[in-house]
Amino acid sequence: MLVENLSAYHNVPLSTKANGFEGLDTELKIDGPVVTRQIATLTEWQKTKLYDYGGRTNKAIPKFVAGECGIFMGSSASRAAVLPTAKFEVGYGMQPYWPDVKGAPQNSIIGGASLWVLKGRPDAEYKGVAKFFTFLSRAETQAWWHQNTGYLPITRAAYELTRAQGYYDRNPGTDTAIRQITLNQPTENSKGLRLGSFVQIRDVIEEELEQAFAGKKSAKTALESAVKTRQRPAAPVREGEQVGRRPRPGTAFPWYESYRHHPSASS
Repeated sequence: MLVENLSAYHNVPLSTKANGFEGLDTELKIDGPVVTRQIATLTEWQKTKLYDYGGRTNKAIPKFVAGECGIFMGSSASRAAVLPTAKFEVGYGMQPYWPDVKGAPQNSIIGGASLWVLKGRPDAEYKGVAKFFTFLSRAETQAWWHQNTGYLPITRAAYELTRAQGYYDRNPGTDTAIRQITLNQPTENSKGLRLGSFVQIRDVIEEELEQAFAGKKSAKTALESAVKTRQRPAAPVREGEQVGRRPRPGTAFPWYESYRHHPSASS
């Protein structure tokens, strides 16, 4: 997520073909000057522990709650894990950026999981799926989920309900991720990603970053290695296969689109 949101927030591409939305034959672009500068800085800071790599995903949370570091960068959902164990007041802020990069800050992107409905099932099952999705999309359901997990609400109606309930007033800073992801109208560099086998791509990137943080490679070499590894021949993916199927218009970025355009949202 570091490289993904760093790129989006600075309005630079993560890959060619508009981050995959204009075609499947993509190439990573993470070895550009902005990402290289960031990783080089963190690698240098790692030597003095000004920055201390704590592991992938949320593995650094124990360092933060133990007071070993003053700032932790992670998912908005980390709040649910941090608050019960932190012995200090926790504050929130938007992710940092390089102010000399033109266009920064742009907006962040969602990190995560999706719900997929596959074809070839009986009509009765799809009716059940539709009812389930309708339930999940209800403002009351999404507001409860957002408030209890820290994940972002998928509709503006749920956000407005949460605000009307006074949740953000009682819990200052909990709307930070929402404000950050809607900071500006998305560009082709900040509206999301459509790369096949992206879990594996993340693994490649993280393995190379760990080599840099461990002092085994320079930031430039590590990022270039990640790009080259991604480009190695693999099983062909053809247009229309499930891994690369183009979403219908309006469904590519479910959180952002529904937040801004949900029928029950105010204009």
